[in-house]
Amino acid sequence: MEKKTEFQNLFETFETKGKLYTLQDTKAFADIPWSKHPTFEGVELKHIVTGTQTNGAFSYHLVRIAPDKQIGLHVHKEQLETHEVIAGNGTCINNGQSISYEPGAIAILPKNIPHEVTAGKNGLYLFAKFMPALN
Repeated sequence: MEKKTEFQNLFETFETKGKLYTLQDTKAFADIPWSKHPTFEGVELKHIVTGTQTNGAFSYHLVRIAPDKQIGLHVHKEQLETHEVIAGNGTCINNGQSISYEPGAIAILPKNIPHEVTAGKNGLYLFAKFMPALN
């Protein structure tokens, strides 16, 4: 059996024990299914809070990018996006600037600015928030 990395263990804590608390209820992350990204291979999402739940104000997603995979260059014309790196490592190119992604990094990606994210050899695990919500 392959030994899990410190990064994988940290992410599993969010994936298996994480919870969303709202005034209405509590939602366990473990109860939310993973969805394959519709465009980028090796990228999966857990939709923690959807635009439907917030009347389009924001959405919140747990993101898992497989080792050496990428969310390719793209633009969100209407949404400001933030990334909070939980575990793993990688690089974000934000408007041509390279940002080192490692646990504890937070990046703000303004609307209508090209960006991409590439995971390192251990994969990359992050929270992504969109304001207004990503449809």
